[in-house]
Amino acid sequence: MTTAAGTRHTGARDEPRVPWPVKYAVLVLVWGSSFLLMKVGLSALAPVQMSTLRILTGTVVLLGLLRLSRGRLPRSWAVWRHLLVVGVCLSALPFTLFALSETRISSALAGIGNSTTPIATVIASSLLLRADPVPPRKIVAVVVGFLGVVLIAAPWTAADRPDLVGFAMAVGGGASYGLGWAYQRRFLHGVDLGGVAQPTAVLLVGSACIVPVALVSWWLDPERLATPWSVHPPTGGYAAWLPVLAVLALGAVGTGLAFMWQYDVVRAAGPVVGATVTYLIPIVSVLLGVLVLGEHLTWTSLAGFAVVLGAAFVVNAPSRPSAAGSVRLRGRRARPGG
Repeated sequence: MTTAAGTRHTGARDEPRVPWPVKYAVLVLVWGSSFLLMKVGLSALAPVQMSTLRILTGTVVLLGLLRLSRGRLPRSWAVWRHLLVVGVCLSALPFTLFALSETRISSALAGIGNSTTPIATVIASSLLLRADPVPPRKIVAVVVGFLGVVLIAAPWTAADRPDLVGFAMAVGGGASYGLGWAYQRRFLHGVDLGGVAQPTAVLLVGSACIVPVALVSWWLDPERLATPWSVHPPTGGYAAWLPVLAVLALGAVGTGLAFMWQYDVVRAAGPVVGATVTYLIPIVSVLLGVLVLGEHLTWTSLAGFAVVLGAAFVVNAPSRPSAAGSVRLRGRRARPGG
């Protein structure tokens, strides 16, 4: 039997139908293009409206796959209580922040903001996972990464710097991902039910949180949209149907299927490898923004981007085991049946 998560059950063990490196590469392309799709979607939809449609579409896709795979959602209230935090940090909050940021900055720069996720993950992990000491080199890398963010923002010049509020929103979106993954590792370690159960639960929580926000947003500004689902005429010369189609694709593929693939990669290759996808996403977003949308970046943005990526690489590199830990490890390996 084959599950919706792409795993074939053979009875003895689970064999992946699609190798994790393939899913990894697809994730880079899908999430890298999400910033382009958001920019297109914003030509006809309000930011909160777009993030709501994105999350709801992804949730519907995963619920369908969960039903086909005969999976089940978590039943413990304690698990759902923690999933509430994870769902907000991994879907509702960052999706909305990135959408809001792209009303003020380019899609390429918003994608660069996403590169701060590994740095934010280490900071959040140092607070939530106190049993895991942070090596000095990673602390230095975090500081260097922060300096890279300052270089991108270029607050010393008024001519070439990006909109600081918009870029801060993009950085906040990347930081939200880091907090969400660290929180999940701290409070939901060992809870994963496999398949699409956990990503479906995360998006269900995100849906429950974003819908009231969308309704309140519409209620506060009823003159802009007649109803919460109204779409205004697109700007930028796009066809009337293209922005909505872009957001539906962003929800179905860039959210629903991508969440499933991300969990599959983490399960197969581990969280360290899974987190490295963040290095490549901004590269794709920058290329698409420049080549497709005609956006441009200043030299300070490109230099800061390189600094942040380098710092993120150092931050996410596995720590070397201590001498005592190596002795214990060799001792365990020397035992029969170990």
